[in-house]
Amino acid sequence: MELRTLRYFLAVAEELHFGRAAVRLRMTQPPLSRAIKQLEADLGCALLERSPAGVSLTPAGALLREEARALLARADRARARVAAVSGPATLTVGTLADSAAQIGAPAAAAFRARHPGVHVIIEEGTLTDPTLGLRAGRVDVALTRGPFDETGISTRVLRSDRVGAVLRLDDPLAGRTLLRLADLADRRWFRFPTGTDPLWQAFWTGGRDPADDQREPVIRTVHECLQSVLWSGTVGIAPLGQPLPAGLTVVPLADTAPSHLVVAWPGTDPGPLVRSFAAIATALHRAAGTGRGALAGLPLPPGPTTPPPARPATPGTVPAPTPTRGAGHR
Repeated sequence: MELRTLRYFLAVAEELHFGRAAVRLRMTQPPLSRAIKQLEADLGCALLERSPAGVSLTPAGALLREEARALLARADRARARVAAVSGPATLTVGTLADSAAQIGAPAAAAFRARHPGVHVIIEEGTLTDPTLGLRAGRVDVALTRGPFDETGISTRVLRSDRVGAVLRLDDPLAGRTLLRLADLADRRWFRFPTGTDPLWQAFWTGGRDPADDQREPVIRTVHECLQSVLWSGTVGIAPLGQPLPAGLTVVPLADTAPSHLVVAWPGTDPGPLVRSFAAIATALHRAAGTGRGALAGLPLPPGPTTPPPARPATPGTVPAPTPTRGAGHR
């Protein structure tokens, strides 16, 4: 039996109502009902009596309710003691341009609710490194865009966005409804600094070789990219729907693949905090894609997964008690 399943059961056993238990757990009712049925199947006995009048506990269910209370209380105490010894946990999140805004306040609220004792540090990177320091160990997890070299990095796609050419409003091509890269072959593009991931650079500069024209402006941030288009008339690529300064527009590109907004981490075993962060981000984007509420169907435990850090004791008191690509201009 998993602790999460026991939390689900205890909520139903105490509320004696699947709907109220689902609200308490901040999840929808169908997955809760499936989890309880699976628990009954694993134990080989009925835990609940279901009737039109409501839900009641069987003798086995009443026994498990008391055992679950004791087990979960012991697990919470164990987490608190471990946290007190190890100190407060920290998660460093790398972001690229507005990638953090793509996750939004609901993700921050959900992560805080699940891990109130974790200190989250946000580090915004530049367009020169789409991994945002994952390989160097500067961040634990990254919200970025593709494509980039994923060697040694695991990714999970949150969303795919069509891209377009960023042009000035007075550009002769600005009024077109669709463009191809060939339409921009004679245009001046920006380029990234030497040493930038070649896959990343090729995507956001229309496949041009940076050695073709060393006079092209070198940019490191989204702001520099947009200002280069505005002041120098260069061409850039950006996801459709990205906010643009006055005087600029974006025209969809017919022959350029979408850019994937991803959550990325180094290696294959990210650890519990990164797994939790990725799961929250994925659930929120899936909910947004289906038109459901931001946190609908996102199962958050009723108690903290990572306990708040223990406060130092004062005299006369006892201390109290977790696939795939990158950006240019998002």
